Amino acid sequence: MSNTRPGLLVLASTFPRWVGDKEPRFVESLSFELADSFDVVVLAPHCRGAASDEVFTDGERSIRVRRYRYCIPALENLAYEGGMLSRVRENPLRLLLLPLFLIAQFVAIVRLQREFDFGAIHAHWIIPQGLVASTYHKLFRRSPPLLITSHGGDLYALRGRLLERLKRWVLGQANAVTVVSSAMRDYCEDRGFAPGRIDVQSMGVDLEKKFTPGDGEAPRGGLVFVGRLVEKKGVAYLIDAVAILAERYPALKLSIVGDGPLQESLESLAAERGVQDKVQFVGSVLNEDVPEFLRAAKISVMPSVVASSGDQEGLGLVAVEALGCGCAVVAFDLPAVRDTIIDGQTGLMAEPENAAELADKIAMLIEDDALRRMLAEAGRRHAIERFNWKAVGLSYTNIIAELIDDAHPVHR
Repeated sequence: MSNTRPGLLVLASTFPRWVGDKEPRFVESLSFELADSFDVVVLAPHCRGAASDEVFTDGERSIRVRRYRYCIPALENLAYEGGMLSRVRENPLRLLLLPLFLIAQFVAIVRLQREFDFGAIHAHWIIPQGLVASTYHKLFRRSPPLLITSHGGDLYALRGRLLERLKRWVLGQANAVTVVSSAMRDYCEDRGFAPGRIDVQSMGVDLEKKFTPGDGEAPRGGLVFVGRLVEKKGVAYLIDAVAILAERYPALKLSIVGDGPLQESLESLAAERGVQDKVQFVGSVLNEDVPEFLRAAKISVMPSVVASSGDQEGLGLVAVEALGCGCAVVAFDLPAVRDTIIDGQTGLMAEPENAAELADKIAMLIEDDALRRMLAEAGRRHAIERFNWKAVGLSYTNIIAELIDDAHPVHR
């Protein structure tokens, strides 16, 4: 590590496992931005096929990645491929791995702090990373300042009196807390989670080089959905909307980019609605290939809903990615989505779980190309102002630098 730059330990349970992995990359992208000012080490869970210690580079900056082992390789399957909540719902027996997971992560933090003497810790997700980091912070008086970032599922889906108390305790131990949308901040403050100490700071999107408009002309009836096929994404309502529109617009085509546990039932639904020829299930693709699918459609649809578990979008960066690629966006009107989609200004909103209204909003954009272009252009400007990685990275850099300065006022 550098002798002049402070070290930063980043904790995450969702992180690319190897080059070309399809896991979400937002923690990696933020870590690269933070690497402009800090020596970054990312601590993530190990899994079969992943290295225990490696260096990631984006060509200009480097971050070190350490992965802790918490079981035999064949059973290290609590994280990744949809996230920990999804993995436990898929197989509740995986919950037996949680104590091992938490202990291994705690031990890894202790060892890394002795090795690198970090200036700060940034924990992504209240549980489990925030819980482990808060415990470390409580037990070690000289531990570095702690920033916890919640992304949505950890805040909304973990319900019950005990979990509510646990979340309140975890956030109360942090030196700073960020959430990725205004709706999440309101949710926290309504429940007394770290009142007055929560900043809204989203994750970002590369709107300069990656998610940019294409040169070609997308088909007029082209729709695209990008996301995991789980309940909170609301894809069933989108398929119902396509069924409503199909007769009126024979050229209508929907590409569903992503996979997940509901894929088979959604394919069956498309067949039941008689639109299997209009709905293409692309499957999971590399993050680098997502812009290609967005540019091939004029309209991106984000039919997210509140799942039966309470899980819902924390922000919905897929809308920002779509705006970056020149799509107009139609979404269900959830509080967290309002940070990205302003109805009638940067996109269109429909009443949640209302497939007929969703179809009407899509039809408006198919019929009115001038409106579609206006929303797409205004939406891209809005996205660049608020969600470009450079700006997001600078905000997080300032938050972390201030924590380090407060912990070491002699260096001011």
